[in-house]
Amino acid sequence: MKKLAILASGSGSNAEKIMEYFQNSTKAQVKLVASNKADAYVLERAGKFHVPTLVFNKAQLESGELTAELKKMEIDWVILAGFLLKIPADLTRAFPDQIVNIHPALLPKYGGKGMYGMNVHRAVKAAAEQETGITIHLVNENYDEGKIIFQAATPVSEEDSPERIAEKVHELEHRFFPEVIASLL
Repeated sequence: MKKLAILASGSGSNAEKIMEYFQNSTKAQVKLVASNKADAYVLERAGKFHVPTLVFNKAQLESGELTAELKKMEIDWVILAGFLLKIPADLTRAFPDQIVNIHPALLPKYGGKGMYGMNVHRAVKAAAEQETGITIHLVNENYDEGKIIFQAATPVSEEDSPERIAEKVHELEHRFFPEVIASLL
């Protein structure tokens, strides 16, 4: 049985879908939800699934304390679900090709520092893109540059607001992220 840890910074709707997907799985279990924000709603979502939580700060991430905790818990895979801090090299070395992220655009477009959430959807709208989507990728030391595992697209119309684009992208995230994680295990 694989042990998963989810890192998230916000609401945690993707984290909830992952916990729901694996709650009765014989393949993997979510053993930890960790956040760099003490008030992140994802921590409440974890409670609904009786998943332990951990709050850490940027210094603990960068010093290797979080990596040590994940290793102590014998975590096999680290899942980034709306996690906004850059992953340090010690964490990518400790979990080579075992850290997965979901990005709300079709990489390599609209990736990199500052490209998250509504920032991405506003940029897609401003560029008058005809499609957008999601990218699920492995994580390396650079924002959004790891090996692409999966992409799914959705059309964007002239009438779509950034908020509507976000809704379409969330539908793809919730539909595919848990299944893609399962396929990697």
